[in-house]
Amino acid sequence: MNSAEIRQQFLDFFASKQHQVVPSAPIVVKDDPTLMFINSGMAPFKDYFLGNKPAPYKRIADTQKCLRVSGKHNDLEEVGYDTYHHTMFEMLGNWSFGDYFKKDALEWSWELLTQVYKLPKDRLYVSVFQGDKSENLPMDQDAYDIWKSMIAEDRILMGSKKDNFWEMGDTGPCGPCSEIHVDLRTDEERAQVDGKTLVNNDHPQVVEIWNNVFMEFNRLADGSLVKLPAQHVDTGMGFERLCMAIQGKRSNYDTDVFQPLIQYVAKEAGVTYGENEKTDIAIRVISDHIRAIAFTIADGQLPSNNKAGYVIRRILRRAVRYGFTFLDFKKPFLYKLTEVLAEQTAHVFPELKQQLGFVQRVIEEEENAFLRTLENGLKRLDALEDKFKQNGNVIDGKNAFELYDTFGFPLDLTALIAREKGFTVDEAGFATEMEQQKNRSRNASATEQSDWVILKPDVTTEFVGYDCNVVDSHIVRYRQVKGKNKSEYQIVLDRTPFYAESGGQVGDTGYLISDSEQVEVLDTKKENDLILHITAKLPQNVEAGFSSEIDIERRNYIRKNHSATHLLHAALRKVLGEHVQQKGSLVNEKVLRFDFSHFAKVEEAQLREIEHIVNERVRQSIPLEEQRNMPIAEAKDMGATALFGEKYGEYVRVIAFDREHSVELCGGTHVYNTGEIGYFKIVSESSVAAGVRRIEAITAKAAEEFVQAQLDELHAVREVLNTQSNVSGAVEKLQEDNKALQKQLEQFELKQLSSLKDALAKNAQQLDGINLVAEKVDVSSSDYLKKLAFDMRQVVDNLVLVLAAEIDGKPQIAVMLSDNLVQDKNMNASQMVRELAKEIKGGGGGQPFYATAGGKDAAGLNAVPGKAVELVKQMIKA
Repeated sequence: MNSAEIRQQFLDFFASKQHQVVPSAPIVVKDDPTLMFINSGMAPFKDYFLGNKPAPYKRIADTQKCLRVSGKHNDLEEVGYDTYHHTMFEMLGNWSFGDYFKKDALEWSWELLTQVYKLPKDRLYVSVFQGDKSENLPMDQDAYDIWKSMIAEDRILMGSKKDNFWEMGDTGPCGPCSEIHVDLRTDEERAQVDGKTLVNNDHPQVVEIWNNVFMEFNRLADGSLVKLPAQHVDTGMGFERLCMAIQGKRSNYDTDVFQPLIQYVAKEAGVTYGENEKTDIAIRVISDHIRAIAFTIADGQLPSNNKAGYVIRRILRRAVRYGFTFLDFKKPFLYKLTEVLAEQTAHVFPELKQQLGFVQRVIEEEENAFLRTLENGLKRLDALEDKFKQNGNVIDGKNAFELYDTFGFPLDLTALIAREKGFTVDEAGFATEMEQQKNRSRNASATEQSDWVILKPDVTTEFVGYDCNVVDSHIVRYRQVKGKNKSEYQIVLDRTPFYAESGGQVGDTGYLISDSEQVEVLDTKKENDLILHITAKLPQNVEAGFSSEIDIERRNYIRKNHSATHLLHAALRKVLGEHVQQKGSLVNEKVLRFDFSHFAKVEEAQLREIEHIVNERVRQSIPLEEQRNMPIAEAKDMGATALFGEKYGEYVRVIAFDREHSVELCGGTHVYNTGEIGYFKIVSESSVAAGVRRIEAITAKAAEEFVQAQLDELHAVREVLNTQSNVSGAVEKLQEDNKALQKQLEQFELKQLSSLKDALAKNAQQLDGINLVAEKVDVSSSDYLKKLAFDMRQVVDNLVLVLAAEIDGKPQIAVMLSDNLVQDKNMNASQMVRELAKEIKGGGGGQPFYATAGGKDAAGLNAVPGKAVELVKQMIKA
């Protein structure tokens, strides 16, 4: 049975048990500050477990893309070395929200594994929670009794809180769980060692494949447990491990999930997979990592130096350096794998194939950039060789960490290169530097949240901000959040006009006003489906009634910019082509920023056309057409643009300004007709990443002020040029005059340089057959200093030339030697200039016959000629 059939049988089985099969959520998380990526099958359903919103179905089944590379679930460094850890993986799951509980969940899991998938019962073990006295939690007798009716009791194992009590995080829903493990060892191995002794002991062939979690409790911030109002089931089965078990393999990487990728990499590298441990590990790393890289980019997360983007860049660089070090890939290669992966997953995750060209372009550019970084890191190692030799052939921890932090060199790569050079690495020192960085990061980002104080249980927030700017509200819940040097409150209301930051649009600000006080709302954010009103203080009477009032002037500017973004998107697609897809946006009261897929700079003429189209739509005063709660299939049929990486429900909001031109799925706030935008002006176009461009623009008052500022500047230029009409002609005349003067000045300087050369040649000192010229000179540029040195070389034999000059306020030194002195006397200009550079607190280098140096202390130039004489005398004596 191939992997596609295994996945489909799971979904079909639970569909037959009245589960609604839903698609995978994007792997990149938005609107949840606690997660960067979906790291478990339950993550997309957190709101249902937390009670923030009702579940659309009582029973759900799915396969969810997950990523585990940071935080509590960090498998990155194990990936490739063992057979069953991955960065990106699929989690098959079935869910019950207040419907069935332990009996159905466990019986169905057993039925699917043993009757549908035909896994041998004598290879399966199950575990149940043994209880925990410190938490006053009893043994899960119910789960034990259910299993006892299906499996021999000696195959039911007791599990500790660590293994059999599942928790979402430090706080939140949790409960006992029951795991199913499979023993994939040979019969001979099983006869020698009882499989039950290997469960949860990191044995590569005795692995957990399914976990049934029974959500019964909520963990509070003080560590206590309270019963949830309803009981839920949360299950997760590792798809890759399941395929290993069903296909009779001893490694996830031997299944058809990975083999197409593995064989492609092996062919590209010219090696055979399975013959060499080092190349096998590298191939596994690459085959695993490309899945994480490709799907996160397809879901909207570009590699970068911050947060989630940094995680993706780190995974990509890990894959590149394994290929670089062990497979001799010195040119980009990862991007080629995406085509294999896209074809393999098109039936279940079509988003990758739909964006294949874009994803490939991003990955290839990232590979090129990192290969250049690797080269620079190797140069850095070469430059520090002398220092390491003086340090007993040891690369100290600080420099090893610099290579890691700045150049992306993991410790094992630095150690590998060090061994080739006969060095060792101070690994303890590296570990100290790493820990210090982690502490700095933890201290900078650490926050402490109190438990929610719930005033109105089971009350959810009604957002009325599309229709109202002011509304009567009551506080439903609140909590305090403490961070570094900051304390704030997060308040949830029963009704609110405040738009929470989402989809690129910033959150509203405003006030909560009661009879006795006014509390400023500093920002509005979304945590899953909760709308959080951020305040610096808590109202004195939290049970009072409030008038919730947004800053309407600020909101109006935001609305204008957001609607202009939609018009810009449509204009870009019309001018540049249908390949243009939104890749990010920022909409606030001052500016709109729009990132989009395009592989070339947008030309000036194209920008003018785009700007003209948008302003034409503005002048037409096109009315807003808004459709709320439209079935998503119907929205797509009418041509609504859906964004890759966004999670949409069954019902969506559609925003249209003339259906022929601009129809998008959008939850933001908008003008009622395009005429409100007033005027649209593009202020910049730039590159963000490979294949991604960015346009920044302004509207309304900001655009008017921008144009007026440009006119004021033009007026000032006219005043300076003393012309009121042909400004460009006057500027061209000024440039021509400047060129003519520059040419005259250059001829004058060259004449002076020739005179200086003659004077220096006459003043050469005779030292044992060497003609030494060591002088401080006055030249206007580094180019002239170099020309003077090479001209002197043509007219003076046996020359040692040392020139010191202050150029643009900075000290510079040049050393020139005749070829015969380099060859016969073993003199070296590079060594000389490094010694002389100490006088100006600088450094330099170059070739044996010519070298230069710069520094910080121009006052030291006066000492350079004298020191040059002493150096030459020492060389003669030697």
